[in-house]
Amino acid sequence: MKTGGQLIVDALEANGTDRIFCVPGESYLAVLDALHDSSIRTIVCRQEGGAAMMADCQGRLTGKPGICFVTRGPGATNASAGVHIAMQDSVPLILFIGQVASHAKEREAFQEVDYVRFFGDIAKWVVEIDDASRIPEFVTRAFAVATSGRPGPVVISLPEDMLTSMVDAPEALAHTPVETYPGEAELDALEMLLAGAKRPFVILGGTRWNADAVARMHEIAEAWSLPVGCSFRRQMLFDNLHQNYAGDVGIGINPKLAAAIKQADVVLLIGGRMGEMPSSDYTLLKSPYPDQALVHVHADAGELGRVYRPTLAINASPAAFVEAFAKRKPAETPAWAAETPKHHAAYLEWSTPPQTGPGAVQMGPIMDYLEKMLPEDAILTNGAGNYATWVHRFHRFRRFATQGAPTSGSMGYGTPAAVAAKALYPDRTVVAFAGDGCFLMNGQEFATAVQYDLPIVVIVVNNGIYGTIRMHQEREYPGRVVGTDLKNPDFAALARAYGGHGETVEKTAEFAMAFERALSSGKPAIVEIRLDPEAITPTRTMTQIRDKA
Repeated sequence: MKTGGQLIVDALEANGTDRIFCVPGESYLAVLDALHDSSIRTIVCRQEGGAAMMADCQGRLTGKPGICFVTRGPGATNASAGVHIAMQDSVPLILFIGQVASHAKEREAFQEVDYVRFFGDIAKWVVEIDDASRIPEFVTRAFAVATSGRPGPVVISLPEDMLTSMVDAPEALAHTPVETYPGEAELDALEMLLAGAKRPFVILGGTRWNADAVARMHEIAEAWSLPVGCSFRRQMLFDNLHQNYAGDVGIGINPKLAAAIKQADVVLLIGGRMGEMPSSDYTLLKSPYPDQALVHVHADAGELGRVYRPTLAINASPAAFVEAFAKRKPAETPAWAAETPKHHAAYLEWSTPPQTGPGAVQMGPIMDYLEKMLPEDAILTNGAGNYATWVHRFHRFRRFATQGAPTSGSMGYGTPAAVAAKALYPDRTVVAFAGDGCFLMNGQEFATAVQYDLPIVVIVVNNGIYGTIRMHQEREYPGRVVGTDLKNPDFAALARAYGGHGETVEKTAEFAMAFERALSSGKPAIVEIRLDPEAITPTRTMTQIRDKA
Protein backbone atom coordinates (compact mmCIF):
# COMPACT_ATOMS: atom_id res chain seq x y z
CA MET A 1 0.00 0.00 0.00
CA LYS A 2 1.34 3.39 -1.01
CA THR A 3 0.06 6.93 -1.14
CA GLY A 4 -0.72 8.58 -4.44
CA GLY A 5 2.25 10.87 -3.85
CA GLN A 6 4.60 7.90 -3.50
CA LEU A 7 3.18 6.32 -6.64
CA ILE A 8 3.79 9.52 -8.62
CA VAL A 9 7.45 9.53 -7.61
CA ASP A 10 7.80 5.78 -8.27
CA ALA A 11 6.40 6.25 -11.77
CA LEU A 12 8.77 9.14 -12.46
CA GLU A 13 11.73 7.06 -11.32
CA ALA A 14 10.61 4.13 -13.47
CA ASN A 15 10.59 6.45 -16.49
CA GLY A 16 14.10 7.72 -15.89
CA THR A 17 13.41 11.11 -14.31
CA ASP A 18 16.51 12.54 -12.66
CA ARG A 19 15.28 16.05 -11.74
CA ILE A 20 12.13 18.08 -11.46
CA PHE A 21 11.49 21.83 -11.44
CA CYS A 22 8.83 23.15 -9.11
CA VAL A 23 7.31 25.85 -7.00
CA PRO A 24 5.95 24.13 -3.86
CA GLY A 25 2.29 24.17 -2.94
CA GLU A 26 0.08 22.67 -0.27
CA SER A 27 -1.98 20.94 -2.94
CA TYR A 28 0.77 18.38 -3.63
CA LEU A 29 2.53 18.06 -0.27
CA ALA A 30 2.25 14.27 -0.52
CA VAL A 31 4.44 14.33 -3.64
CA LEU A 32 6.99 16.60 -1.98
CA ASP A 33 7.12 14.22 0.97
CA ALA A 34 7.77 11.28 -1.37
CA LEU A 35 10.54 13.21 -3.12
CA HIS A 36 12.32 13.44 0.26
CA ASP A 37 13.19 9.74 -0.01
CA SER A 38 13.88 9.78 -3.76
CA SER A 39 17.06 10.12 -5.80
CA ILE A 40 15.27 12.64 -8.02
CA ARG A 41 16.79 16.10 -7.67
CA THR A 42 14.25 18.77 -6.77
CA ILE A 43 15.04 22.26 -8.09
CA VAL A 44 12.86 24.86 -6.40
CA CYS A 45 12.11 27.87 -8.58
CA ARG A 46 10.77 31.34 -7.87
CA GLN A 47 7.81 31.49 -10.24
CA GLU A 48 5.87 28.77 -12.03
CA GLY A 49 6.45 30.25 -15.48
CA GLY A 50 10.18 30.01 -14.94
CA ALA A 51 9.87 26.46 -13.63
CA ALA A 52 7.92 25.37 -16.71
CA MET A 53 10.46 27.05 -19.01
CA MET A 54 13.26 25.19 -17.23
CA ALA A 55 11.43 21.92 -17.83
CA ASP A 56 10.95 22.91 -21.46
CA CYS A 57 14.66 23.60 -21.91
CA GLN A 58 15.57 20.23 -20.44
CA GLY A 59 13.14 18.53 -22.83
CA ARG A 60 14.48 20.54 -25.76
CA LEU A 61 18.14 19.67 -25.09
CA THR A 62 17.64 15.99 -24.23
CA GLY A 63 14.51 14.82 -26.08
CA LYS A 64 13.21 13.42 -22.79
CA PRO A 65 10.27 15.05 -20.99
CA GLY A 66 11.15 17.88 -18.67
CA ILE A 67 9.13 17.56 -15.46
CA CYS A 68 7.46 20.45 -13.64
CA PHE A 69 5.27 20.52 -10.51
CA VAL A 70 3.09 23.49 -9.59
CA THR A 71 0.18 24.16 -7.31
CA ARG A 72 -3.43 24.80 -8.29
CA GLY A 73 -4.99 28.00 -9.64
CA PRO A 74 -2.43 30.79 -9.99
CA GLY A 75 0.41 28.28 -9.94
CA ALA A 76 -1.05 26.48 -12.93
CA THR A 77 -1.94 29.61 -14.85
CA ASN A 78 1.56 30.99 -14.32
CA ALA A 79 2.99 27.75 -15.73
CA SER A 80 0.83 27.98 -18.86
CA ALA A 81 3.45 30.18 -20.57
CA GLY A 82 5.89 27.26 -20.53
CA VAL A 83 3.24 24.83 -21.73
CA HIS A 84 2.47 27.05 -24.72
CA ILE A 85 6.17 27.25 -25.59
CA ALA A 86 6.50 23.46 -25.46
CA MET A 87 3.42 23.00 -27.66
CA GLN A 88 4.55 25.37 -30.41
CA ASP A 89 8.11 24.04 -30.24
CA SER A 90 7.13 20.34 -30.16
CA VAL A 91 9.07 19.81 -26.92
CA PRO A 92 8.28 16.94 -24.51
CA LEU A 93 7.18 18.28 -21.13
CA ILE A 94 4.96 16.97 -18.33
CA LEU A 95 3.31 19.45 -16.00
CA PHE A 96 1.84 18.09 -12.76
CA ILE A 97 -0.68 20.32 -11.01
CA GLY A 98 -2.02 19.92 -7.50
CA GLN A 99 -5.82 20.13 -7.66
CA VAL A 100 -8.53 20.86 -5.10
CA ALA A 101 -9.85 17.88 -3.13
CA SER A 102 -12.53 15.80 -4.81
CA HIS A 103 -15.32 16.82 -2.40
CA ALA A 104 -14.82 20.51 -3.31
CA LYS A 105 -14.81 20.16 -7.09
CA GLU A 106 -17.38 21.99 -9.24
CA ARG A 107 -18.01 24.54 -6.46
CA GLU A 108 -15.43 27.10 -7.59
CA ALA A 109 -13.43 26.12 -4.56
CA PHE A 110 -10.29 27.94 -3.46
CA GLN A 111 -8.03 28.26 -6.55
CA GLU A 112 -10.12 25.73 -8.50
CA VAL A 113 -9.62 25.58 -12.28
CA ASP A 114 -10.90 23.07 -14.82
CA TYR A 115 -7.51 22.14 -16.32
CA VAL A 116 -8.91 20.03 -19.13
CA ARG A 117 -10.68 23.11 -20.44
CA PHE A 118 -7.93 25.59 -19.57
CA PHE A 119 -5.05 23.68 -21.17
CA GLY A 120 -7.05 21.85 -23.82
CA ASP A 121 -5.82 23.89 -26.79
CA ILE A 122 -2.20 24.37 -25.72
CA ALA A 123 -1.31 20.86 -24.52
CA LYS A 124 -1.10 17.56 -26.33
CA TRP A 125 -3.05 15.73 -23.62
CA VAL A 126 -4.70 16.84 -20.36
CA VAL A 127 -5.97 14.41 -17.73
CA GLU A 128 -7.06 14.39 -14.09
CA ILE A 129 -6.27 11.29 -12.03
CA ASP A 130 -9.18 10.46 -9.72
CA ASP A 131 -8.05 6.96 -8.70
CA ALA A 132 -4.53 6.65 -7.24
CA SER A 133 -4.27 3.03 -8.31
CA ARG A 134 -4.16 4.22 -11.94
CA ILE A 135 -1.17 6.52 -11.40
CA PRO A 136 1.37 4.07 -12.93
CA GLU A 137 -0.84 3.77 -16.01
CA PHE A 138 -1.39 7.49 -16.50
CA VAL A 139 2.16 8.66 -15.79
CA THR A 140 3.72 6.10 -18.12
CA ARG A 141 1.16 7.04 -20.77
CA ALA A 142 2.10 10.70 -20.28
CA PHE A 143 5.73 9.92 -21.13
CA ALA A 144 4.60 8.03 -24.24
CA VAL A 145 2.31 10.83 -25.42
CA ALA A 146 4.87 13.56 -24.72
CA THR A 147 7.59 11.86 -26.78
CA SER A 148 5.76 10.09 -29.64
CA GLY A 149 4.77 11.51 -33.03
CA ARG A 150 5.06 15.26 -32.73
CA PRO A 151 6.31 15.68 -29.14
CA GLY A 152 4.58 18.12 -26.85
CA PRO A 153 3.38 18.97 -23.35
CA VAL A 154 1.13 16.79 -21.19
CA VAL A 155 -0.75 18.21 -18.20
CA ILE A 156 -1.76 15.96 -15.28
CA SER A 157 -4.09 17.23 -12.57
CA LEU A 158 -3.71 15.65 -9.12
CA PRO A 159 -6.58 16.07 -6.62
CA GLU A 160 -5.17 16.60 -3.14
CA ASP A 161 -7.10 13.78 -1.50
CA MET A 162 -6.11 11.36 -4.27
CA LEU A 163 -2.45 12.01 -3.46
CA THR A 164 -2.90 11.17 0.23
CA SER A 165 -5.05 8.06 -0.31
CA MET A 166 -3.46 4.66 0.37
CA VAL A 167 -3.90 2.14 -2.45
CA ASP A 168 -2.50 -1.05 -3.85
CA ALA A 169 -1.22 -0.40 -7.38
CA PRO A 170 0.91 -2.25 -9.92
CA GLU A 171 4.58 -1.38 -10.17
CA ALA A 172 5.23 1.31 -12.74
CA LEU A 173 7.06 0.28 -15.91
CA ALA A 174 8.89 2.62 -18.26
CA HIS A 175 7.13 3.77 -21.40
CA THR A 176 8.04 2.15 -24.70
CA PRO A 177 9.53 4.67 -27.16
CA VAL A 178 7.79 4.71 -30.52
CA GLU A 179 9.88 5.27 -33.63
CA THR A 180 8.61 5.88 -37.15
CA TYR A 181 10.81 4.78 -40.06
CA PRO A 182 10.67 5.67 -43.77
CA GLY A 183 9.77 2.95 -46.25
CA GLU A 184 12.02 1.94 -49.11
CA ALA A 185 9.39 3.12 -51.61
CA GLU A 186 9.50 6.64 -50.14
CA LEU A 187 13.29 6.69 -50.23
CA ASP A 188 13.23 5.54 -53.86
CA ALA A 189 10.78 8.32 -54.70
CA LEU A 190 13.00 10.89 -53.01
CA GLU A 191 16.01 9.68 -54.99
CA MET A 192 14.03 10.06 -58.22
CA LEU A 193 13.03 13.62 -57.30
CA LEU A 194 16.63 14.54 -56.54
CA ALA A 195 17.83 12.89 -59.74
CA GLY A 196 15.61 15.24 -61.73
CA ALA A 197 16.31 18.33 -59.62
CA LYS A 198 18.43 21.32 -60.58
CA ARG A 199 18.02 23.55 -57.52
CA PRO A 200 17.18 21.46 -54.43
CA PHE A 201 17.23 22.87 -50.92
CA VAL A 202 17.04 21.22 -47.47
CA ILE A 203 15.41 22.80 -44.40
CA LEU A 204 15.92 21.18 -40.98
CA GLY A 205 13.59 21.84 -38.06
CA GLY A 206 11.47 20.43 -35.28
CA THR A 207 12.54 18.00 -32.60
CA ARG A 208 13.37 14.28 -32.29
CA TRP A 209 16.93 14.94 -33.41
CA ASN A 210 20.08 13.84 -31.59
CA ALA A 211 23.82 14.25 -32.06
CA ASP A 212 24.11 11.09 -34.18
CA ALA A 213 21.27 12.24 -36.43
CA VAL A 214 22.94 15.62 -36.93
CA ALA A 215 26.19 13.84 -37.89
CA ARG A 216 24.34 11.68 -40.42
CA MET A 217 22.70 14.79 -41.86
CA HIS A 218 26.19 16.16 -42.46
CA GLU A 219 27.03 12.95 -44.36
CA ILE A 220 23.90 13.26 -46.50
CA ALA A 221 24.59 16.91 -47.31
CA GLU A 222 28.16 16.10 -48.33
CA ALA A 223 27.26 13.05 -50.42
CA TRP A 224 24.50 14.88 -52.31
CA SER A 225 26.13 18.36 -52.27
CA LEU A 226 22.92 19.73 -50.77
CA PRO A 227 22.56 23.28 -49.45
CA VAL A 228 21.08 23.13 -45.94
CA GLY A 229 19.20 25.75 -43.94
CA CYS A 230 17.88 25.51 -40.40
CA SER A 231 14.42 26.63 -39.36
CA PHE A 232 13.81 29.47 -36.92
CA ARG A 233 15.75 28.92 -33.67
CA ARG A 234 16.93 25.49 -34.79
CA GLN A 235 20.44 26.48 -35.92
CA MET A 236 21.99 23.82 -33.69
CA LEU A 237 20.78 21.14 -36.13
CA PHE A 238 23.66 21.73 -38.57
CA ASP A 239 27.22 23.00 -38.14
CA ASN A 240 26.97 26.62 -39.20
CA LEU A 241 30.56 26.59 -40.50
CA HIS A 242 30.01 23.46 -42.60
CA GLN A 243 30.58 24.12 -46.29
CA ASN A 244 26.97 23.14 -47.07
CA TYR A 245 25.29 25.42 -44.53
CA ALA A 246 23.21 28.19 -46.13
CA GLY A 247 21.76 29.98 -43.10
CA ASP A 248 18.78 30.18 -40.77
CA VAL A 249 15.28 30.26 -42.18
CA GLY A 250 13.73 32.61 -39.66
CA ILE A 251 12.77 36.19 -38.90
CA GLY A 252 14.73 38.73 -40.94
CA ILE A 253 15.98 36.07 -43.33
CA ASN A 254 18.96 36.75 -45.60
CA PRO A 255 17.33 37.93 -48.87
CA LYS A 256 19.70 35.71 -50.87
CA LEU A 257 18.62 32.69 -48.82
CA ALA A 258 14.94 33.56 -49.24
CA ALA A 259 15.45 33.80 -52.99
CA ALA A 260 17.22 30.42 -53.08
CA ILE A 261 14.31 28.72 -51.32
CA LYS A 262 11.70 30.38 -53.53
CA GLN A 263 13.61 29.42 -56.66
CA ALA A 264 14.27 25.84 -55.56
CA ASP A 265 12.62 23.11 -57.59
CA VAL A 266 12.72 20.57 -54.73
CA VAL A 267 12.52 21.44 -51.03
CA LEU A 268 13.27 18.68 -48.53
CA LEU A 269 11.75 19.71 -45.18
CA ILE A 270 12.92 17.40 -42.40
CA GLY A 271 11.24 17.51 -38.99
CA GLY A 272 9.85 21.03 -39.19
CA ARG A 273 6.35 22.41 -39.69
CA MET A 274 7.39 25.63 -41.50
CA GLY A 275 5.00 27.81 -39.54
CA GLU A 276 4.39 31.52 -39.98
CA MET A 277 7.83 32.74 -38.86
CA PRO A 278 10.19 30.38 -40.75
CA SER A 279 8.00 30.51 -43.87
CA SER A 280 8.01 34.34 -43.87
CA ASP A 281 4.22 34.40 -43.48
CA TYR A 282 3.80 31.44 -45.85
CA THR A 283 5.63 33.11 -48.74
CA LEU A 284 8.77 30.95 -48.96
CA LEU A 285 6.54 27.90 -49.21
CA LYS A 286 3.08 28.93 -50.30
CA SER A 287 0.18 27.33 -48.46
CA PRO A 288 -1.54 25.06 -49.29
CA TYR A 289 0.23 24.45 -52.62
CA PRO A 290 3.96 25.24 -52.72
CA ASP A 291 5.56 26.28 -55.99
CA GLN A 292 8.38 23.84 -55.27
CA ALA A 293 8.10 20.07 -55.16
CA LEU A 294 7.90 19.56 -51.39
CA VAL A 295 9.19 16.46 -49.67
CA HIS A 296 7.96 16.68 -46.09
CA VAL A 297 9.47 14.34 -43.49
CA HIS A 298 7.69 14.37 -40.13
CA ALA A 299 7.19 11.91 -37.27
CA ASP A 300 3.50 12.79 -36.94
CA ALA A 301 1.26 11.81 -39.84
CA GLY A 302 -1.17 14.52 -38.76
CA GLU A 303 1.35 17.21 -39.75
CA LEU A 304 1.76 15.84 -43.29
CA GLY A 305 -0.65 17.78 -45.46
CA ARG A 306 -1.93 19.88 -42.57
CA VAL A 307 -0.58 23.21 -43.89
CA TYR A 308 1.12 22.25 -47.16
CA ARG A 309 0.25 19.60 -49.69
CA PRO A 310 3.54 17.72 -50.16
CA THR A 311 4.62 16.11 -53.39
CA LEU A 312 6.05 13.33 -51.25
CA ALA A 313 5.08 12.75 -47.61
CA ILE A 314 7.36 10.62 -45.45
CA ASN A 315 6.05 9.67 -42.01
CA ALA A 316 9.30 9.25 -40.10
CA SER A 317 11.18 10.92 -37.29
CA PRO A 318 14.19 13.02 -38.36
CA ALA A 319 16.60 10.61 -36.64
CA ALA A 320 15.12 7.54 -38.34
CA PHE A 321 14.92 9.25 -41.72
CA VAL A 322 18.53 10.42 -41.85
CA GLU A 323 19.74 7.02 -40.62
CA ALA A 324 17.97 5.39 -43.57
CA PHE A 325 18.75 7.97 -46.25
CA ALA A 326 22.43 8.22 -45.30
CA LYS A 327 22.83 4.80 -46.94
CA ARG A 328 21.74 6.21 -50.29
CA LYS A 329 24.38 7.81 -52.50
CA PRO A 330 24.02 9.66 -55.81
CA ALA A 331 25.13 7.82 -58.93
CA GLU A 332 27.14 10.83 -60.10
CA THR A 333 28.09 14.32 -58.99
CA PRO A 334 24.82 16.28 -58.68
CA ALA A 335 24.20 19.03 -61.23
CA TRP A 336 23.87 21.66 -58.50
CA ALA A 337 27.14 20.82 -56.70
CA ALA A 338 28.94 23.96 -57.86
CA GLU A 339 26.19 26.21 -56.51
CA THR A 340 26.19 24.93 -52.93
CA PRO A 341 29.42 26.68 -51.85
CA LYS A 342 27.91 29.96 -53.05
CA HIS A 343 25.06 29.57 -50.57
CA HIS A 344 27.58 29.11 -47.75
CA ALA A 345 29.57 32.13 -48.89
CA ALA A 346 26.39 34.20 -48.83
CA TYR A 347 25.73 32.99 -45.28
CA LEU A 348 29.23 33.91 -44.10
CA GLU A 349 28.82 37.39 -45.50
CA TRP A 350 25.36 37.78 -43.92
CA SER A 351 26.54 36.53 -40.53
CA THR A 352 29.51 38.90 -40.28
CA PRO A 353 28.45 41.62 -37.83
CA PRO A 354 28.81 45.33 -38.54
CA GLN A 355 31.55 47.08 -36.59
CA THR A 356 29.95 50.50 -36.23
CA GLY A 357 26.66 51.95 -35.08
CA PRO A 358 25.14 54.62 -32.85
CA GLY A 359 26.21 55.00 -29.22
CA ALA A 360 29.28 54.08 -27.20
CA VAL A 361 28.64 50.31 -27.25
CA GLN A 362 28.87 48.40 -30.53
CA MET A 363 27.33 44.93 -30.50
CA GLY A 364 29.23 43.79 -33.60
CA PRO A 365 32.69 43.67 -31.98
CA ILE A 366 31.12 42.09 -28.89
CA MET A 367 29.70 39.27 -31.01
CA ASP A 368 33.09 38.86 -32.72
CA TYR A 369 34.72 38.50 -29.32
CA LEU A 370 32.19 35.91 -28.16
CA GLU A 371 32.64 33.91 -31.36
CA LYS A 372 36.37 33.69 -30.73
CA MET A 373 36.29 32.81 -27.04
CA LEU A 374 33.18 30.65 -26.50
CA PRO A 375 33.83 26.88 -26.82
CA GLU A 376 31.95 24.96 -29.50
CA ASP A 377 29.80 23.21 -26.89
CA ALA A 378 28.74 26.44 -25.16
CA ILE A 379 24.97 26.66 -24.72
CA LEU A 380 23.25 29.91 -25.65
CA THR A 381 19.72 30.68 -24.52
CA ASN A 382 17.47 33.66 -25.15
CA GLY A 383 13.90 34.85 -25.06
CA ALA A 384 12.42 37.36 -27.50
CA GLY A 385 13.27 40.89 -28.56
CA ASN A 386 15.37 42.75 -31.10
CA TYR A 387 18.49 41.95 -29.06
CA ALA A 388 18.05 38.30 -30.08
CA THR A 389 18.95 39.24 -33.67
CA TRP A 390 22.56 39.53 -32.56
CA VAL A 391 22.50 35.88 -31.44
CA HIS A 392 20.48 34.37 -34.28
CA ARG A 393 22.20 36.17 -37.10
CA PHE A 394 25.78 36.46 -35.87
CA HIS A 395 26.45 33.50 -33.58
CA ARG A 396 27.53 30.42 -35.51
CA PHE A 397 26.23 27.32 -33.79
CA ARG A 398 28.54 24.33 -34.22
CA ARG A 399 27.00 21.44 -32.26
CA PHE A 400 23.72 19.84 -31.30
CA ALA A 401 22.20 20.73 -27.90
CA THR A 402 23.73 24.20 -27.79
CA GLN A 403 20.62 26.34 -28.37
CA GLY A 404 17.68 27.09 -26.10
CA ALA A 405 15.22 29.57 -27.61
CA PRO A 406 11.43 29.45 -28.08
CA THR A 407 10.00 29.50 -31.59
CA SER A 408 6.83 30.87 -30.02
CA GLY A 409 8.64 34.17 -29.43
CA SER A 410 8.03 34.11 -25.70
CA MET A 411 9.84 36.72 -23.64
CA GLY A 412 11.41 35.80 -20.32
CA TYR A 413 12.76 32.43 -21.51
CA GLY A 414 16.52 32.92 -21.59
CA THR A 415 17.35 33.13 -17.87
CA PRO A 416 15.34 30.12 -16.63
CA ALA A 417 16.45 28.11 -19.67
CA ALA A 418 20.07 28.86 -18.82
CA VAL A 419 19.51 27.62 -15.26
CA ALA A 420 18.13 24.33 -16.57
CA ALA A 421 20.93 23.97 -19.13
CA LYS A 422 23.64 24.52 -16.49
CA ALA A 423 21.97 22.02 -14.15
CA LEU A 424 21.94 19.52 -17.00
CA TYR A 425 25.48 20.20 -18.24
CA PRO A 426 27.44 21.69 -15.31
CA ASP A 427 30.80 21.47 -17.11
CA ARG A 428 29.69 23.52 -20.13
CA THR A 429 29.63 27.29 -20.54
CA VAL A 430 26.05 28.58 -20.49
CA VAL A 431 25.25 32.11 -21.63
CA ALA A 432 21.78 33.66 -21.60
CA PHE A 433 20.97 36.67 -23.73
CA ALA A 434 18.13 38.88 -22.52
CA GLY A 435 16.79 42.32 -23.19
CA ASP A 436 15.99 44.54 -20.24
CA GLY A 437 12.26 43.88 -20.67
CA CYS A 438 12.86 40.18 -21.32
CA PHE A 439 15.07 39.69 -18.26
CA LEU A 440 12.62 41.30 -15.85
CA MET A 441 9.86 38.87 -16.83
CA ASN A 442 11.65 35.88 -15.25
CA GLY A 443 14.86 37.41 -13.93
CA GLN A 444 14.03 36.23 -10.42
CA GLU A 445 15.21 32.78 -11.53
CA PHE A 446 18.72 34.22 -11.24
CA ALA A 447 18.13 33.53 -7.53
CA THR A 448 17.60 29.86 -8.43
CA ALA A 449 20.98 29.83 -10.15
CA VAL A 450 22.57 31.29 -7.00
CA GLN A 451 20.77 28.84 -4.72
CA TYR A 452 22.01 25.80 -6.63
CA ASP A 453 25.46 27.22 -7.46
CA LEU A 454 24.89 27.21 -11.22
CA PRO A 455 27.33 29.78 -12.64
CA ILE A 456 25.50 30.98 -15.73
CA VAL A 457 26.31 34.30 -17.41
CA VAL A 458 23.33 36.47 -18.33
CA ILE A 459 24.06 39.21 -20.86
CA VAL A 460 21.37 41.86 -20.38
CA VAL A 461 21.16 44.15 -23.39
CA ASN A 462 19.59 47.21 -21.78
CA ASN A 463 18.26 49.91 -24.09
CA GLY A 464 15.52 51.17 -21.76
CA ILE A 465 12.63 50.21 -24.02
CA TYR A 466 10.54 47.30 -25.22
CA GLY A 467 12.64 47.43 -28.39
CA THR A 468 10.71 45.26 -30.82
CA ILE A 469 7.42 46.93 -30.01
CA ARG A 470 8.99 50.40 -30.21
CA MET A 471 10.39 49.51 -33.62
CA HIS A 472 6.96 48.44 -34.86
CA GLN A 473 5.39 51.47 -33.20
CA GLU A 474 7.74 53.88 -34.96
CA ARG A 475 7.18 52.11 -38.27
CA GLU A 476 3.38 52.11 -38.04
CA TYR A 477 2.74 55.23 -35.92
CA PRO A 478 5.92 57.33 -36.18
CA GLY A 479 6.62 59.67 -33.31
CA ARG A 480 3.56 58.57 -31.31
CA VAL A 481 5.36 56.76 -28.50
CA VAL A 482 3.31 55.23 -25.71
CA GLY A 483 3.71 52.17 -23.50
CA THR A 484 7.22 51.17 -24.60
CA ASP A 485 9.57 53.10 -22.28
CA LEU A 486 11.19 51.29 -19.34
CA LYS A 487 12.95 52.53 -16.21
CA ASN A 488 15.27 49.77 -15.12
CA PRO A 489 17.29 48.81 -12.06
CA ASP A 490 21.07 48.66 -11.98
CA PHE A 491 21.32 45.07 -13.24
CA ALA A 492 24.89 44.56 -12.03
CA ALA A 493 23.89 45.70 -8.53
CA LEU A 494 20.87 43.40 -8.74
CA ALA A 495 23.16 40.46 -9.49
CA ARG A 496 25.26 41.27 -6.45
CA ALA A 497 22.16 41.63 -4.29
CA TYR A 498 21.17 38.10 -5.26
CA GLY A 499 24.64 36.85 -4.31
CA GLY A 500 26.02 36.70 -7.84
CA HIS A 501 28.58 38.66 -9.80
CA GLY A 502 27.65 41.87 -11.64
CA GLU A 503 29.30 43.90 -14.40
CA THR A 504 28.24 47.02 -16.29
CA VAL A 505 29.45 47.75 -19.83
CA GLU A 506 29.11 51.29 -21.13
CA LYS A 507 31.82 51.16 -23.81
CA THR A 508 32.61 48.43 -26.32
CA ALA A 509 36.17 47.98 -25.04
CA GLU A 510 34.88 47.19 -21.55
CA PHE A 511 33.01 44.05 -22.55
CA ALA A 512 35.83 41.51 -22.94
CA MET A 513 37.30 42.04 -19.48
CA ALA A 514 33.84 42.25 -17.90
CA PHE A 515 32.81 38.95 -19.48
CA GLU A 516 36.05 37.24 -18.45
CA ARG A 517 35.63 38.46 -14.86
CA ALA A 518 32.07 37.13 -14.89
CA LEU A 519 33.23 33.70 -16.06
CA SER A 520 36.14 33.51 -13.63
CA SER A 521 34.02 34.59 -10.66
CA GLY A 522 32.59 31.09 -10.40
CA LYS A 523 29.21 32.65 -9.57
CA PRO A 524 26.04 33.25 -11.54
CA ALA A 525 26.74 36.56 -13.22
CA ILE A 526 24.98 39.38 -15.02
CA VAL A 527 26.83 41.48 -17.58
CA GLU A 528 24.69 44.52 -18.34
CA ILE A 529 25.32 46.18 -21.70
CA ARG A 530 23.92 49.71 -21.80
CA LEU A 531 22.96 50.03 -25.44
CA ASP A 532 21.79 53.17 -27.19
CA PRO A 533 18.10 52.70 -28.14
CA GLU A 534 19.02 54.08 -31.59
CA ALA A 535 20.87 50.77 -32.19
CA ILE A 536 17.57 48.98 -32.63
CA THR A 537 18.74 46.63 -35.43
CA PRO A 538 22.17 45.74 -36.83
CA THR A 539 21.49 47.74 -40.01
CA ARG A 540 18.96 50.49 -39.20
CA THR A 541 18.62 53.06 -36.44
CA MET A 542 15.38 54.03 -34.74
CA THR A 543 15.54 57.43 -36.40
CA GLN A 544 15.92 55.85 -39.83
CA ILE A 545 12.86 53.67 -39.22
CA ARG A 546 10.84 56.68 -38.04
CA ASP A 547 11.97 58.89 -40.93
CA LYS A 548 11.15 56.23 -43.52
CA ALA A 549 7.66 55.83 -42.03
